[in-house]
Amino acid sequence: MKVHHAEIVISAVSPEQYPKTQIPEIALAGRSNVGKSSFINTLIDRKGLARTSSKPGKTQTLNFYLIEESLHFVDVPGYGYAKVSKTERAKWGQMIETYLTEREQLKAVVSVIDMRHDPTVDDIQMYEFLKYYQIPVIVVATKADKIPRGKWNKHESAIKKKLNFDPEDDFIVFSSETRMGKEQAWEAIEAYLG
Repeated sequence: MKVHHAEIVISAVSPEQYPKTQIPEIALAGRSNVGKSSFINTLIDRKGLARTSSKPGKTQTLNFYLIEESLHFVDVPGYGYAKVSKTERAKWGQMIETYLTEREQLKAVVSVIDMRHDPTVDDIQMYEFLKYYQIPVIVVATKADKIPRGKWNKHESAIKKKLNFDPEDDFIVFSSETRMGKEQAWEAIEAYLG
């Protein structure tokens, strides 16, 4: 998809605030600091629409981005960040769960994982949660440029093994630095928009 128009439409914390449209939605889930904002910005060819932050745990709301008037990207709060109180985390968890399990416009979730490391317990839980609720998942392994190309297969195999990866799902090796994986990511996303 060639993106000419992209804007953030609302930061929501409850279903009452979600956009009242039937536009399909693709959610992005991942650990704080895993590169979700960079992934969004790379896909839409914008430098700073999705704010990247050196302080993890910045996104505390569901951020709805309208793309080409035909799709919403929904950035969900990063999980697994320690500096947030347990009650805060529980509130986020509830907010994310409500959105993921009840939103009819949600077509798929992009699960963003750092390719350099094994998936965290949170990454694995998120993947299992999505599989349990039969929500389509696209796994995007970011920061591939930080690993020598010869080791990609090894890292990919380790991630798939840890996740108990379903071969039916998409797995995309991605780098926002080199823009590698951008086309495949769009193809995977667009397959759910039909």
